[in-house]
Amino acid sequence: MEPTSAQIQHPDGRVELRDASSLHGSRFFNAELSPVPVERRTWTTYNYFALWMGMAHNIPSYLLASGLIAIGMNWVQAFMTITLGNLIVLIPMLLNSHAGTKYGIPFPVFARAFYGVKGANLAALLRGFVACGWFGIQTWVGGQAIFVILGKLVGDGWTGAASVFGQPWTMWLGFLAFWAVQMLIISRGIDAVRKFENWTAPIVTVGFLILLVWILVKAGGFGPIFDQESRLGWGTGFWTVFAPSLMGMIAFWATLSLNMPDFTRFGMSQRKQALGQVLGLPTTMSFMAIVSIMITSGGIVLYGEAIWDPVLLAARFDSPVVVVVALLGLAVATISANLAANVVSPSYDFSNAFPKRISFRLGGLITGVIGIAIQPWRLISDPNIYIFAWLNFYGGVLAAIAGVLAAGYWVQTRTKLVLADLFADGHGRYWFTGGWNWRALVATVVGAVLAVGGAYSHPGEGPFPADGLIPVIKVFYDYSWAVGLVAAFLAYLALSLPTRGSPVVAQDEMKEETHERADQGRPGTAAVDG
Repeated sequence: MEPTSAQIQHPDGRVELRDASSLHGSRFFNAELSPVPVERRTWTTYNYFALWMGMAHNIPSYLLASGLIAIGMNWVQAFMTITLGNLIVLIPMLLNSHAGTKYGIPFPVFARAFYGVKGANLAALLRGFVACGWFGIQTWVGGQAIFVILGKLVGDGWTGAASVFGQPWTMWLGFLAFWAVQMLIISRGIDAVRKFENWTAPIVTVGFLILLVWILVKAGGFGPIFDQESRLGWGTGFWTVFAPSLMGMIAFWATLSLNMPDFTRFGMSQRKQALGQVLGLPTTMSFMAIVSIMITSGGIVLYGEAIWDPVLLAARFDSPVVVVVALLGLAVATISANLAANVVSPSYDFSNAFPKRISFRLGGLITGVIGIAIQPWRLISDPNIYIFAWLNFYGGVLAAIAGVLAAGYWVQTRTKLVLADLFADGHGRYWFTGGWNWRALVATVVGAVLAVGGAYSHPGEGPFPADGLIPVIKVFYDYSWAVGLVAAFLAYLALSLPTRGSPVVAQDEMKEETHERADQGRPGTAAVDG
C-alpha cells in the first residue's frame, strides 16, 4: 500500500500527489481519471456560475415548469415546487462537490473509496446510463427544433412528409442530423466541447426571451397569464401531486448531484466552487421556471390548452422569423447544455470501467449510441411519464448512491482519502473484497428498493401497475428521492459500524501526518492528509 506521505495537503485544504507517475502502471488509471495537479485547478466562482447557466437553460429544464402547468398547477404552485426542489438538491450536490475540489478526482474515482476500486463501476454506470437517456432527450428536442425551423422555411412538404414509426421521416432526419453534429464535436475531444460551450451558453436565454416577448404581446401582457387559476386548487388535489412533483424536480439534477466532482476537480478553492454553485443553480433554474410558466400559461390564453413543449408551441406562431430565430437559438444552446451535462460525465464513467481501452472520445460516442437506443421520444411523450416515471424512478435509484457517498465521505472517513489507494490494483484500503465493498452494494440496494420498489402509475398515465411494483411500499414512491437518500445513508452507516473509526487506522494516519510535518520543519506549509 502507498503511504499517505505520497500526497500533500496544501494550506487551503486541497490535496495532490507528490508524483502521479507512480500510478501509471495500474490498470485502473488513465490520464483523464488522474488526480488534477493543484496548479491546473483554476476554475473560479464565475466559471461555475457560467457552467450552471449553460446547463440549466435548456429545453428539458423548460419542460419541468411547463409540465407542472400542464398537469394543473398555477404559476405560484409550479414556481414554488421547482425553486424548493433546486434548493434541496443543492445540499447533496455541495456535499459531493467537496471531494472533487479537495482531491482533484472525478466522480467514478471518488466512488471507488466506498464501493471499491471495481465496485465503483456499478455506481458510475448507473449514473452514466441515466446521462445517456438525458443525452437522447436533449437530442430529440433539438431535432424537433430543426424539424420545425425547416418546416417554416420549406413548407408543408417537409412537415407533412410520410410517417415512419409514428413520426414524419423528416422528423427522424432532423433528429439524426442534430445527433451527428454533437458526435462531430465529441470526436474532437473535451477541448472542442469546452470551446463550443464558451460562446453558446447565453444563446438559449435569448431564444426563450424571444418566445416570451411574443407570447406577452399576443396574450395582452402579464395579467391574463398570471390570472390563470390552478385546476388542482390548494387542497387535497394539489398536495397529492406536490410530493411526487417535488421529487421529480429534485431528481432532474440528481445526476449532477452525484458527478459534480467531474467539474469541481478543477476548482481553485472550496469557497469558489460552492459560491459559484449557490449563485448559479437556484437563480438560473428559477429564471428558467418563471419564463417557462409565463410562456406555457400564455399558450393557454392564446390556444386554450397547455402546450408544454416549446418547440410545438413555437410551431403555432404565424411569424416565420420569430420561429426560426427563437428555435435556432434553442437548438444551438441545447447542444451546449447536452455536451456539458450529459457527455462529460458518462465519458468518465465508461472510461472508468475500462481505463486502458475507453478514452473520453470513445466514451462520448458510446453515450451517443445508447442515447438513441433508449428511445428518448417515449420518455418525453407525456408530462406524466416525464415527471412521475422517468424523473422519479431514476432519481430514487441515484439518491441511494448519493446517500452511500455522503455517509462514507462525511461520516465514516471524515473527508479523508488516500489518493494512491484509489488506483491500487489488488491491494490498498479501497480494494475491500476482490475490489468490491459489499456494504455499499447492500446499502444501495436497500435504498433503491425502498425508493422505487413501489413505483406506480395512474391507469393510462405510465408504465407501472396502478398498485405499484411492490404494493406494500407503494407509498414511498411519492417521496422516492428522499427515501433513497436517507435509507442508503443510514444502511451504509449501520453496516459499517464494526470498522468505522478503527483505532489502528486512526493511529497510522496520525503518525504519518506528524512525520510529514516534522520533515518539513515548518508546520502549515503542507500537511499529509490521511
